[in-house]
Amino acid sequence: MTIANAVKAPDPAKGETEATQRWSRITYWPLAVAAAVFLVTYTVHVVGEVQGDWSILTTAIIAMIWLMFIGEYLVKLRLSDPRRVWFRAHKFELLLALIPALRPVRLLDAVTRLPQFTRTAGNSIRARLLTYGVGSALLLVWYISLLVLQAERGAPGATIDSFGDAVWWAFCTVTTVGYGDLVPVTISGRCAAVVLMVGGVVLVGLVVATISSWVVERASRGHEDEMPASRADVKALTVQLQAAAARVARERSGDSGQDQP
Repeated sequence: MTIANAVKAPDPAKGETEATQRWSRITYWPLAVAAAVFLVTYTVHVVGEVQGDWSILTTAIIAMIWLMFIGEYLVKLRLSDPRRVWFRAHKFELLLALIPALRPVRLLDAVTRLPQFTRTAGNSIRARLLTYGVGSALLLVWYISLLVLQAERGAPGATIDSFGDAVWWAFCTVTTVGYGDLVPVTISGRCAAVVLMVGGVVLVGLVVATISSWVVERASRGHEDEMPASRADVKALTVQLQAAAARVARERSGDSGQDQP
């Protein structure tokens, strides 16, 4: 996958211009790498409990990358036309600027462009949904684990005091198992838990629905005659019939012209 095809052509209806798309192509991969560095640095900062100069260094890296995301968003907003339309159509861009940990989700787009995922339209859609669903769920679990660990570690009555405990709790929560052996006690930890609960329900439901769709397709193979026709099938058949009727009409018109003296 090249940088050129990582960004789509501009859509004037969304306020996009050639300048905004050119800027997106330039910053697509550098910011994706910066987001990965952000996540690694934040992981080291929280799990390693860095102190002194190392804490200052990791905090500075996190702050600089955050500013990079905000600056990239402001530049695209400045290059858009009209800006109000672009702002309304790109709310997710604002979310990425405010939450840099979400930027690695863009890396999943590279995986979905592999030839194995584009053999058929149905497989392509399912592969993209499954990749985004599983990848987003893992990123959500990882990031929320860090947030909860940072909030709970050292708090009175806290049971989550290691990264292993935080990851275990996050997986139990996102899969709706909820053993109850580990529970956040701080306000910020519980707020992060709410985000994980809501995101987990959505992402797990997406993955289950995608797998169910694949199972249904596999089970229906060999029974194509029993499957109901879709609107696309009816439309394609109508177009073929109209083309055939027009061809027959032209042939008859030609035969009538040849028969005239």
